[in-house]
Formats: sequence, structure tokens, C-alpha cells
Amino acid sequence: MTAGGLMSVWALKGSDQVSAAASVLGTVVGLLGILAVWAWRGKPHHKNSDTEQIAETAQTLSRVVRRQWEDEAILRQLFEPAPLPVIWTPCRRAELMDHGTRADTAIRCHAHDPDELVETFQRATRQRIVVLGPGGSGKTTFAVLLLLALLRTRDSEDPLPVLCPLSCFDPSRESARDWLQRRVTEDYPVLSDVQRYGTSAIVELLTEHRLVPVLDGLDEVPVARQAAVLAALNDTLPTNAPLVLTCRTDDYARAVRESTPLANATVLEPAPLHIGEALAALRLAAPTQRRPAWDALADHLTQNPDSPVGHVLTSPLMATLARSVYAGGDRDVTELTDLRRFPALPALEHHLLDALVPTLYARSQRQAPTGGWDPEKARHYLTFIAQGLSKEGAFDFAWWKLHTWSSALTKPWRRAATWLAVTLVGHLVTNPFLVLFFGAPLEIVPMCMAQAAVVVPMFLLSSRVSVPLARTGRRTGFSALVALSGGLAVTPATVPFLPGTNVAHKFLGATAFVGVCLWLVLLAAGLPTPPERPNCGRLGVAQWRRRLPRALASVACVAVSSALFFASYAAYVHRNGEPRFLASLRDGLVIGGVLGMGLAFFRWIRSASAADGQETAAETLRADRLLALLGGGACAVLFVLPDAGVRTSIWFASTVTDLAIVTAFRLLDIGVIGFVLALATCAWPYYVIARIQFAACGQLPWRLQAFLADAHRLGILRRVNSTYQFRHARLQSRLVESTRLPEPRTPADLPGAHSDSTTSS
Repeated sequence: MTAGGLMSVWALKGSDQVSAAASVLGTVVGLLGILAVWAWRGKPHHKNSDTEQIAETAQTLSRVVRRQWEDEAILRQLFEPAPLPVIWTPCRRAELMDHGTRADTAIRCHAHDPDELVETFQRATRQRIVVLGPGGSGKTTFAVLLLLALLRTRDSEDPLPVLCPLSCFDPSRESARDWLQRRVTEDYPVLSDVQRYGTSAIVELLTEHRLVPVLDGLDEVPVARQAAVLAALNDTLPTNAPLVLTCRTDDYARAVRESTPLANATVLEPAPLHIGEALAALRLAAPTQRRPAWDALADHLTQNPDSPVGHVLTSPLMATLARSVYAGGDRDVTELTDLRRFPALPALEHHLLDALVPTLYARSQRQAPTGGWDPEKARHYLTFIAQGLSKEGAFDFAWWKLHTWSSALTKPWRRAATWLAVTLVGHLVTNPFLVLFFGAPLEIVPMCMAQAAVVVPMFLLSSRVSVPLARTGRRTGFSALVALSGGLAVTPATVPFLPGTNVAHKFLGATAFVGVCLWLVLLAAGLPTPPERPNCGRLGVAQWRRRLPRALASVACVAVSSALFFASYAAYVHRNGEPRFLASLRDGLVIGGVLGMGLAFFRWIRSASAADGQETAAETLRADRLLALLGGGACAVLFVLPDAGVRTSIWFASTVTDLAIVTAFRLLDIGVIGFVLALATCAWPYYVIARIQFAACGQLPWRLQAFLADAHRLGILRRVNSTYQFRHARLQSRLVESTRLPEPRTPADLPGAHSDSTTSS
């Protein structure tokens, strides 16, 4: 490794000179590490958002949220071809309402009428609404339609609705206000640009009651936590601030018994859906040639009003499923009247849930025979996703969390072994070029691959950190410890080849040199652990006038310090050698300048601003992939440059050309170690490893992002910002409950079998 640079020095120079060089250069790189801490000391402190920033935040958020949910409403067919006429009225159960709130019995709104939705919200007590109902009654649909109605009629000073799924809120870890701020910022990465929006815009909007949290799915929170979530909403959010909460009636009643109702809230529940109105809407959704079958179903229900199909179609969810399964396909809807197949309501519900996936994929395959997904395999993949989510008690499928389903990436020893394998593969790719382009002997390949062991203790030690280290001092100190473990792991393999009799001095010197080079990488990239969120920024020149002076100051400081110490080394080793002094001064400036630019470049890509728009799963994946590869390349250069400077100053004439050649050699030699350590701080590599593992086992498709996008287009999945959810929690549960599932025809899907233009992952 880098110690190899010092090992070769003993063969060419006297031990006194080498000792001096090692001492001085050790101090140089140590100082560079300290300067790296200064250059990468975390985010600068920013003032609270001013009035203009708050107004711009509200404007941007309104535009992005409206665009997001209008697209989603179209995919969910909430407007066309004919919306279901669900009517919402005040709840009659007094124990579910706050004692200080009187129910407005005059409230009555159709979910598909935007004017009635806005009027209902404005008439509600302090604009606080709890939306109750059984599973599949249209609570989320009501929340989405209300959000869009408020956005379409919103003035600049009106409150801004933002929908947030409640399933990930844990009041034992953070307050409701902190969670809302974090969730909104994470769901809309454009707001993370503190230069443009400041640091407190979301909090100020909440404080000024200009933000309406639409909290969807209290029933999706674990049962043991539901009462605590309800209490947190009452205790940590103003009771006079606008709020919308959705929940199943039974779950809300249980949470109220253990806590209290949502303060000052009007409680709504759906009126039973009239079967005649439901059939009329479903008939309009069917093509003309299929409408006689719906007329026959209506005649059957007229003669048999207590038939199970009549009851099942009064549920908005089941009516929507029936529309998806029968309205646009070749299946005959009159089969729902067969009492031998469907003697009771549960049998009909299970049939509609089970028929949804194969019907939609079969229809898609007929429309695009060369580009559709096989229905059996698609159901197999979706079942695996549903099982993975259910094991974690989650409803959001986030691509950056896929690695948590793999034991190869969650258990410390297996994760270290996995990244060791990745490093070895990297060496197999790069090391042969040393033989081809530099004429190195073949024996160098196994020697370089043996150095890959450096990553094992670094990954093991980094896995001991359960939460990111917030303080710069603790982060820097722990990074030094992790780097030292890497130096200790690789140095014993090189000490026997170092000349001299003092083994302790050789061991300590080599370990320190290797450790400092690794420390530079960790200071720039961070610890090699999976991140909580992907990097969603896009490279650009926004705020460059403010950032450029800081970057130039970092580069200049590192370059000047490096030049002074390299010149000091030359003056000590080559006394009375002015040419050598000037050459070392120049080398120090070049090496320090490259190191400084590398650190500044890394800071630039890590602080990149998100696009001014919604971020889909595929977009966040592409952004994280780009930043991971750029950061990996920068860290590979940071890792090898100190060693290249040592070799150049001692072996060659110390020209810039020599430095470039030696740096290229060392990049092919050991640069993959710095590259891998930087990759391991990003979400994309973990996703790729997990996806390859599951695809090779036939559990997921190779082109997972294309598959998810297609499932979203078909209406099987719904998208919430950069995550996916199943169309309804009951669909996820039904896929998990199914025991006899068709197996895929092949062990893994063929990557080239689909013509979907969605960018592969």
C-alpha cells in the first residue's frame, strides 16, 4: 500500500535521509489532515429564514406539491372517467370528538366536488379535521382531493397543505414539529438549499399557521404507538393550528380510549355508498361494448338486493378494484353474481384483490407484447416486496432501504466481507493495466489484492456507530481511529520487506503513513456506513459567488502548507541544493493544490442543491449514483496523492509529468481502496449489491426501477415523493397472506426482455 512508497525508498537512499523524509512527510500529511478537518468541518451556521425566504419557500412548496399530487390523482383515476360519489358527513360518535367541539350537522360534502371540500375545510372548527372510516372507505382519496382543492383556490397568504404519511413517525424519538420539519424537507429536497431558503422556513410556516399538515394513516402506525402519536399531536402542535388526520375508525377509537381525541377537530365519516350511484359510475368507466354486462349486474342487484356483490360494491376500495379488473378488460363482471364461487363478502373481496395484479399485467402485455411483464413473475416480485415491507412493519418502499432486507449488508461481518469482495473485484479490473501499460510484473497483482484487507477492520469499526456523529471533534477522532485500524491491518504484510533491524520503528512509521492517507479519505467522504437518505442534489453553480471564496481559501491554505513542508524537507535532505529546493517547493504546491481542490470538489458535490421540482425514485437514484461515482474518483486521488508525492520526490526528477505518471500508476495500483471507501458512504452502491443478490435469486427483477415505474403506471403502486406504496394496505396484506403463489418461469428476469424506456438502475 502507501507504505510501499517508503519501503522502496530504503533501496535507493540512505537510511538517514529516508528517516528525515519520513518524519517531515509524516508531519506534512498530518497537517494536511488537520487542514482537511478545517475545510470539511460540516455545514456552516446559517441565520434563520427571513420574510422573503419564507415566502419563496411557500411558493416553491405550493408549486411542487400541486404538480406532484395532480399527476398522482390522474394515475389513480380520481377524476376520470367517473369519480365515485362518496359523501362525507359529521361523525355521530360523541366519544371520538373533543368535548369542546360541537359537530356541525350541516356539513355534507361530496369528495369529488372541490368547492364543497374547500367549504367543509373552512367551516370546520379551526380548520382541523379528522377523517374516519373503515378500511377502503376512501380516506386517503379524500385527503388528496382536499389537498388539491385547497391548492387550486389558494392565495399567497392562505395556508399551504402538505401530505405526510404518519407511518414513520415515532414520538419517542422526536417531537411532532421536528418530525414534520424533517419529513417535509426530506420529501421535497429542493427545500434543503439553506442558501436560498434558510434553515427555519418550514418551522416558521408551522408557527404562523401557514402550513396544513395532512397526516395520512394513523392506523398504519404500529398499534402500540398510535395513542402516543395522537398525544404528541395534541401536546407538541398548537391546538388552533390547521390539521387534517386520517385513520380507520376502530384504530382511532382505541387510540382515543388510551389518550384523548384530536383537540378542536371536526370528525367526518363517509355515508354508505349507494349501490345505484356506484354502478352508474362503474358503467361509465367501461367501454361501450362491455356496458351490457354492467346492466345485467344492475338487474341482478335489483332482484337480489342482499347479494354479496351488492355489499362489496358499496366499499369505495372494492368498487375501484372492480373498475380496474372488469371495466377495461375482457373479464365478465357478471361472474361476481355466482354464489357458488362467492358465497360471502370476504370471498368477493379476496377475489378482487387477487385478480388485480394478473389482470392489469395481462392487459398491459396485450397492449405491448414485447415490453410487458409476465403476470406470474410480476405477482411474484410484488409479493416479495410486500413481504419485505411487512416484516419491517412499513408501508413505504424506499430504494435506499433495500439493503436492510439483505443479511449480507446488515450484519457487520458479512457487510465487511461483501465490501472486501467488491474491493477484490476492483483490483482484478484495475491491476492488469499495470502490467499492460507500465510493464509491471504479474506478481504485483496478488500483492495489490492482498492490500484489500484494509477495508475489513474499517467497515467493522464503522458499524459500531449506530447514529451519525454530530460533533466535528468526535467525528474527526473516530475517523482517525477507523483509519488507524486500516493501517494496522495492512502494515504487517509490508514490515518484513522493510530494511533495518528496529521492527517497532518500521511498524509505527508505516502504520502512521497509511493511516493518515486513509484518514484523508474518511475526512472527505465520511465513515463507510449506509446513509439514512440518498444524496438528492444536482451539480450546479448556484450560490457560486458565496461558495467560491471559501473553496479558494481552502485550496490556497492546503497548497501553501504543503509547499512549505516539502521545501523544508528538500532543504534538510539536500543541503545547499537550490534547484532541489525549488523543485520541492513546486511539487508541494502541486500536491497541496490537488489535495485542496479534491476536498473542495467533494464539498461541492455533497452540498449540491436539489432540483426545483419533485424528485421521483428514479431521479434520486440517478443523483445519488452520479455523486457516488464522482466522490469515489475524488477520494481515490486523495488517497494516492501523498504516496505519489513521496515516490516522485525521491525516485524521479520531480517534475509535474513525473508526478502525474506516478499518480496514475498508484491509482491503478491501490486507488480502488479510496474509491470503495467513498462509495460505501452513499446509498446507491448498497442498493446495487442488494438488487443483484435478489435478482440472481429470482426474487426481484434485474431492472427494478423500470418494474416499479410500470407498477405505478398500472395503478398497483402509488408514489409518495421518492418512495412507493401499495395501492392500499389491504393489497399489501393480501399478497403476504397468499400462500400458493405462482413461481417465476426462470430464476431471474432477463435484463433485455423489456423495452420500457425507464432508466435502469
